[in-house]
Amino acid sequence: MRLFRSPPFEDRRDAGRKLAAKLSRFRGAGCVVFGLPRGGVPVAYEISRSLGAPLDVFVSRKLGAPGQPEFGIGAVAAGGVRILNTDVIKRLGITDEYVDRITAQEAAEVNRRLRYFRGGRPEPEVAGRTAILVDDGLATGVTARAALEALKLRGPERLILAAPVCAAQTVGHFASLVDELVCLTSPSDLGAIGLWYRNFDQTTDQEVVQLLREAREELG
Repeated sequence: MRLFRSPPFEDRRDAGRKLAAKLSRFRGAGCVVFGLPRGGVPVAYEISRSLGAPLDVFVSRKLGAPGQPEFGIGAVAAGGVRILNTDVIKRLGITDEYVDRITAQEAAEVNRRLRYFRGGRPEPEVAGRTAILVDDGLATGVTARAALEALKLRGPERLILAAPVCAAQTVGHFASLVDELVCLTSPSDLGAIGLWYRNFDQTTDQEVVQLLREAREELG
């Protein structure tokens, strides 16, 4: 049961500052921070500022079930990574043709968003560095998992997943996928992630681009 009288986070930027305090030991460690767009980027921006680390996006997309786009049967991420929930796919009787079609659609959207958000800039070098992947909350975490698998292929020395709030059952799953999982709170009854924020307005693509620009300017 959620016992707080008001949400613990004012907004994503507030959550990012609080999360940054838990990551302060990485200041000056040459790490790179990735936000999952769109909502993870304002959180990641505050972490990037606090650590003095470069900020970028890492795009992944949920694969929605037929007629239920919000119900994930898997996810894709940059670099051609795809993860599937084969048990759900089999239980729902989803065909291979549908899975391949939705995969192609979402992979194309991943590439489109990367071009838009990065504006032609190359992806930061990850090999041999600490990579911190940030989201505004983890429920099932399917898109975060795809992004993590893609980041692993880039050879980071350490891979860290950070989010202000994470479902308790998800914490156990991700702990084995990363070198470190950093969550400020991990309730057993997460509900909607927005319930943990006083202000959970949708982050726009334009806001993501602006935050990425500001982060680059601050680093000089």
